[in-house]
Amino acid sequence: MIRFIAFLLRWVLALLMSLLMISITWQVVSRYALGEPSLWTEEFARFAMIWLGVLGASYAYIIKAHLALDLFPTTDPRWAKRREGFSHGVVLIFALSVMCFGGGRLVLLTWTLDQLSPALGLPMALVYAVVPLSGGLLAVFCLHGLVMARDKAGPTHD
Repeated sequence: MIRFIAFLLRWVLALLMSLLMISITWQVVSRYALGEPSLWTEEFARFAMIWLGVLGASYAYIIKAHLALDLFPTTDPRWAKRREGFSHGVVLIFALSVMCFGGGRLVLLTWTLDQLSPALGLPMALVYAVVPLSGGLLAVFCLHGLVMARDKAGPTHD
């Protein structure tokens, strides 16, 4: 299931990147070739970039391409698995508390205030919805990582 989610996420990111490139290309063409810049492309590009960055962080986490900081030495393989589990646990707490809970409150607030984007007229809650969405994905990936780290570590006899 995790592989399918990662596969789907990769295609969503590729689609967003393609739409971002098309939007920026149209902005350049309409500005310099047609002499009248398009009004919606700059805002769309900004929103697509937000979604790319936040969803891309979750994708980078699952493929282990995200920035990592090794604080503890890993000479003993048992400690390496514990460190990996600890890392997943810390990221899980962040994903649930900041991204899911805090991001969810942000989405609810902007939805309640009925904030709209100026050029596209989109509800800003849709733009901010990527934060709890990515937090949920990150939480699922962390739980998967915790299970995998536990299974790799096997029984411990300290």
